[in-house]
Amino acid sequence: MTRTARELLETTTGKLAPDPHANRLVPLVARGAAGRDTLTALALEQRWVIAADRRSFQYLAERAADAPETAAYFTALAEGEALAGERLEAFAAACGVTEERAVGHDPLPGCQAYPAYVAWLALNGSPAEVVLALHANFSAWGGYCETIAAALRRHYGFSDEACAFFDFFAEPSPLLEHQATAAVREALDAGRLSERLVRRYGRLLQSYEAMFWHTLWEREQGQPGQVD
Repeated sequence: MTRTARELLETTTGKLAPDPHANRLVPLVARGAAGRDTLTALALEQRWVIAADRRSFQYLAERAADAPETAAYFTALAEGEALAGERLEAFAAACGVTEERAVGHDPLPGCQAYPAYVAWLALNGSPAEVVLALHANFSAWGGYCETIAAALRRHYGFSDEACAFFDFFAEPSPLLEHQATAAVREALDAGRLSERLVRRYGRLLQSYEAMFWHTLWEREQGQPGQVD
């Protein structure tokens, strides 16, 4: 029996769900055990990630010009990254990040592998398959953000404004869910969706996502004095 777009989204998200024990950093933040210097590193790395992903999503929207539902999904993602970037500044400021410090920060390769792969997908990936792979990845990311937002308030005394970046991603978006479903339905109707590519893209996205968190966790364990 042919699966619907909604069923495909749900099964793909389930199959690509990360190992719940793979992320060692978020549990540290949840307990208030992560150092503030690690939160600063998180803010600095996310400044690079958000800016890069926004441009990648914009380019994917342009590439999907012949598929309006898919283009609309990527446009919405790009607009969301722009909003998230604005909210990120309050978190960075609460971590003590000045513009001078941000400009002088040398990004960590393990943290920037994820946006580098998203950029690869923007250039080389099939937009229809990228929709499904990203949707699955966002599910895990949203859960991490929800946990971090709660911990920042409970253990670190951060204000609502400083937590708004994580609140933004933690809150479900019915509109984005609808757009993802429409994009997948459009691809299915056109007969141009490869589940093999979806699994490949999704597996790599999840691996690079795990690398992002593991890099910060390793940095926490090393207990360096300052973020550059």
